[in-house]
Amino acid sequence: MKKLLIILIFLSPLLVQAQGFQVNLQGQKQQSMGGTGTGTALDEASIFFNPGAVSHLEKNGVSVGISPTIANSTFESSESQSQARTNSPVSTPFTGYAVFGQEESKFKFGLGVYTPFGSTIKWEDEWKGRFLLTKLQLFSVFIQPTVSYKISDKIGIGAGFVYGIGKIDLRRDIPASDGTSDGSAKLTGNASGIGFNAGIYLKPIEKLSIGITYRSQVNMKVNNGNAEFTVPSTLSSTFPNGAFSSSLPLPQVISIGVGVTPIEKLLITADVNFIGWSAYKELSFDYENNTSKLEDTKSARNYKNTFAFRLGGQYSIKENFRVRAGIAYQLTPVRDGYVTPEVPDANKISYTAGIGYKFADKLTVDASFTFEDFAKRTDTNKEANFSATYKTYIAIPGISLTYNF
Repeated sequence: MKKLLIILIFLSPLLVQAQGFQVNLQGQKQQSMGGTGTGTALDEASIFFNPGAVSHLEKNGVSVGISPTIANSTFESSESQSQARTNSPVSTPFTGYAVFGQEESKFKFGLGVYTPFGSTIKWEDEWKGRFLLTKLQLFSVFIQPTVSYKISDKIGIGAGFVYGIGKIDLRRDIPASDGTSDGSAKLTGNASGIGFNAGIYLKPIEKLSIGITYRSQVNMKVNNGNAEFTVPSTLSSTFPNGAFSSSLPLPQVISIGVGVTPIEKLLITADVNFIGWSAYKELSFDYENNTSKLEDTKSARNYKNTFAFRLGGQYSIKENFRVRAGIAYQLTPVRDGYVTPEVPDANKISYTAGIGYKFADKLTVDASFTFEDFAKRTDTNKEANFSATYKTYIAIPGISLTYNF
């Protein structure tokens, strides 16, 4: 039982880094259009969506944006019908892009700084699953220098090196076996990993563009994480403070996208993403201070590969004013038997909309709104024997400011 408890105490930080209410927040225009962007050269966010399209951007530019994320999850016990909901603070994923190159050059260079994973989840006090989780905060940033080459007016290629960094702060209660008050656990740590992002952009005719991208797997590693326990004196020797290390493969992603202009002012986009979650087979932890109960652990995850399907559109009402909308359907990688309150994941539909307004020749503001509706899911976690029904909604407004030169 205590070994199982230790697995649960350390199980979730990297799990949440892995999916963490993963949403497509790397560009306001693309976010407004269902998260599409692989097959278009819309703006500086192509550094993320398709490095090959960067070479086809008409101007240099700098863009910054933010997407406050408001998540709400509800829980109902399958055994006692007790209920709980999250009381999570707003998390703030952000983006920063810069693209530059000489007008006559076929090369363009860029730098992207964005938050691909991250969330904050806090359950109500004294809820039934408090021994699994009370609060989790995750912050991650990917830094991507990029180079793109325009082979011709119809073909562009590009690639970027990815360096990922992250911080975690996890808290949960610990049940006291001697009948005294419960203890608590706090886990903090820094994670890092490297990878790359590459893409090809094709524009065979004026009204059609196509993109193919590959984002590599990134193995995020936590070294010298810090585990702190506040427990009754009878348990202090069982739960010693100390360091730990772990790692997790964030999946490769293969994307294919198209952009079609059927009439002069209308752009229709579609993307399909393949996400290689099957690389995530187990989660292991190596603890600095082992005891008879606190042992190094391995926990099976057995994720499956998944797909996301995205559709979007943009209409230019005026030369300086555009409206956008989109929809996306994303399949969960979490198999039955592995759902947890850290990330109560399920298949989800995303509804998106947004606008863009160009104030002057060099300054543009884009705004978006995304609503994520997760399917209700009932599951029993195999390791914790924790049965529950979860339902999650996420609301994400966003805004960005772009300066072109």
